[in-house]
Amino acid sequence: MDAPERFSTVIRALAVTVSNRAAAGIYEDKSGPILVEALRAVGCAVVDGPLVIPDGDSVEAALRDSVAAGYDVVVTTGGTGLTPGDQTPEMTMRVLDREIPGIPEALRSAGVSAGVPSAILSRGIAGLAGRTLIVNLPGSSGGVRDGMAVLGPVLAHAVSQANGGDHVREGVPPEDD
Repeated sequence: MDAPERFSTVIRALAVTVSNRAAAGIYEDKSGPILVEALRAVGCAVVDGPLVIPDGDSVEAALRDSVAAGYDVVVTTGGTGLTPGDQTPEMTMRVLDREIPGIPEALRSAGVSAGVPSAILSRGIAGLAGRTLIVNLPGSSGGVRDGMAVLGPVLAHAVSQANGGDHVREGVPPEDD
């Protein structure tokens, strides 16, 4: 099956909440359900989740499992701050084959532009593990909403590109190989 045929149907996405307290049942996950709805709003099929896990090695394991399961997109919420327990970017780096620095740069920039100066403190990263796009978002509900406002418009194109899709340009025919 070629890439255009694959993405004319569905983009399979997984939302992962990284929170030691939510995973332990100390409080309810609030950002994960918002992430699921935001992914659905941009056309993704989110069957499972949000998956709620503690930070640390379980993040690496969940990401590796999601890549093996063939998800097109995995978006995490949480674990990107400065506290000693925030390890999501480090665990994500263990899984990635290639980074996509423009995504987290745009996320942080949009946060600051929206009047959230602390957005520059997010250490979230983004990249590809095989053909799976992985993006770390902050753990706040607002951070998820703002992050998906940035990610949503480019998500389908990024997934298509990761799977060999051509660059589509308005009014320009595709180049011959």
